[in-house]
Amino acid sequence: MKYVKILLAVAFVFTLCTAFTLKGGHKPVYAFGVSASFTDTLVYYTEIQVLDSVSLDKNGFLPKRDLYSYQLKNYLELEKGLPNRTCMIYFSENKKKLSKEAVKVMNKYKKNKSVALQKINTGDFKFSKPEE
Repeated sequence: MKYVKILLAVAFVFTLCTAFTLKGGHKPVYAFGVSASFTDTLVYYTEIQVLDSVSLDKNGFLPKRDLYSYQLKNYLELEKGLPNRTCMIYFSENKKKLSKEAVKVMNKYKKNKSVALQKINTGDFKFSKPEE
């Protein structure tokens, strides 16, 4: 009877520990990019994408976020022949909040009648995790 109690106690503790570790798992991080230029009336933006194998740091920032901006900048310079662009990345663990932010950013550009928006499809460009 003593061994049964010990076995049940160990099983209970194991179940309790695994339940908490599974619950607090990795949240996906979503991002989209925007690229503008002072010499061009086209503003390029990406679709909202899931960033692979990435998690925000303890302060809620995306590690190496500057490298994601450079990915977009390099794509536009090398693939599209569009030099001198300023690229920004927006990120969040909440896709709904990020979608609202994307609408807000695009609406600011739409207010300026001389600016045209050009979407970059995920099939053409996709953010990838920077090398360690």
